[in-house]
Amino acid sequence: MPDPLSFASGISAAGALVSVWQLRRRALRAEAEIAYLQAELAAERHAASHDPLTGLPNRRAFHRIAAALLTDAGGQPLIAVVLDLNDFKQVNDRYGHAAGDQVLISVAQRLTAFAGDNLVARLGGDEFAGLLRTPSVDRRWIDHATRRLCEAMAAPISLAGCSVRVTASVGLAPVTGPTQLTEALCAADAAMYRAKGVTGRRAPRQLVDAPRLAEC
Repeated sequence: MPDPLSFASGISAAGALVSVWQLRRRALRAEAEIAYLQAELAAERHAASHDPLTGLPNRRAFHRIAAALLTDAGGQPLIAVVLDLNDFKQVNDRYGHAAGDQVLISVAQRLTAFAGDNLVARLGGDEFAGLLRTPSVDRRWIDHATRRLCEAMAAPISLAGCSVRVTASVGLAPVTGPTQLTEALCAADAAMYRAKGVTGRRAPRQLVDAPRLAEC
């Protein structure tokens, strides 16, 4: 006959194993729930700070990240960039809002490629901004950077079997210190609007205004 004590001991050991297994299952379930909640929180934070269409930081995130970058710049020259598309409304009017969204996505991708690992953002509508580390902030460098950026924006964009050419007006301004971001953005914005208003004559050196939208 089985030893009653051994039998009871075996039952106790089996019960202990079941308890350990149940606790392990609960722990794994809790870990999965925590990971899910953390992912949800990260997604909510990302959605609150990024433009849902282009994936770029939004206006609020741009100012927050830019302030941190300016604090840690270590004296390296920085340029504020403001970019606005010319006659963007024509895209929506002629080809629909889906085409307009694709244009904005393409512009965001081109601006990101131009800026490299620097900060760029969509401020709203067809307005974008950036904060670029630069080797220099002299007029020649600003002129060269503005031309390159406008040329990148003016390349044709494919839309459902045709292509459009959307040009941009760009303003650049040096950021002279950690507390000067607002002033630099205002100066870049003013330069951008002066560029947008240049017609029938050559723009000033740091302002480039490209031709209007070309149809498919």
